[in-house]
Amino acid sequence: MDLDVFVGAHRAEWDRLAELVRRAGRLSGPEADELVLLYQRVSTHLSLLRSTAPDPALLARLSSLVAKARSAVTGTHTPAWREVGLFFSRRFPAAVYRSAPWWAATAAVFVLVTGLLSAWVASSSRVRATIAAPEEIRAMTEPGGGYEAYYSSNPAASFAAQVWTNNTQVAAACLLLGVLLGVPVLVVLWLNALNLGVGIGLMTSAGRGELFLGLLAPHGLLELTAVFVAAGAGLRLGWTVIDPGRLSRAAALARAGRSVVAIALGLVCVLLVAGVIEAFVTPSGLPTWARVGIGVAVEAVFLAYVFVLGRRAAREGETGDLDPRDTGDLAPAAG
Repeated sequence: MDLDVFVGAHRAEWDRLAELVRRAGRLSGPEADELVLLYQRVSTHLSLLRSTAPDPALLARLSSLVAKARSAVTGTHTPAWREVGLFFSRRFPAAVYRSAPWWAATAAVFVLVTGLLSAWVASSSRVRATIAAPEEIRAMTEPGGGYEAYYSSNPAASFAAQVWTNNTQVAAACLLLGVLLGVPVLVVLWLNALNLGVGIGLMTSAGRGELFLGLLAPHGLLELTAVFVAAGAGLRLGWTVIDPGRLSRAAALARAGRSVVAIALGLVCVLLVAGVIEAFVTPSGLPTWARVGIGVAVEAVFLAYVFVLGRRAAREGETGDLDPRDTGDLAPAAG
């Protein structure tokens, strides 16, 4: 093979391929087709040169050009660390922000119901008598009793793992069972409101309500917020079954379900933080104001995370769904 003749015959194709590679991502349809065709041709040229005229400089040039063209044709793989960064900086907070009307309403109703239940239990000895015998209530509410001792009942690390597992199960139930028209979510919320309302009511009736709230607030603010987010997302998923909007029911559920999965993954980390606080801060020897201050600060950071980063990402079009390249195409819907 005459190398100079070969180079002269194909230099224009190589230069054209290099130009198209530089403009990858901004190509028209015909140019994209041309890119694929030239990539195939230059790959053949490279293979031919390797076997017949192994000129090192020319082989290095064409090898680099073919590698760049391959990336332009097939697309590049996003590093895993970048996906994790995008998830926590955009997808998760945007998904939580977009479902804020649902979980904010859930939180308001939950707090109202819990307040009414606790007031009812605290003010009525007859109600308390139906909950447990007087000696059992005394054992739960006295200094060092059941409610107070609960937070130091196990080694801190073991207790944190136990709390995290339990709270994750509650959140998962709210998220995954929401598809059943939201009914299981309402049951989970009612049971949690009942349990919390009874605890506050019993401790208040024993004159120790402030202590109980002081034990609850450090971890409870973030923990309950995570449960509200999970419940709101579950209820939203249930409503999608009833009213899928302009999409088909299957497509709407798929989109809502993917956002629910994003929220579920993010809440695992949020509940881990709440579990660590419950295990190490709540039973600590810090004064009540310091423990409550830590809980308030962590809650404020989470809300700022959602309503600053999340709102910004949502306004830029982020939905918490997968990248459109990974979700497939949807058939056009009427309406």
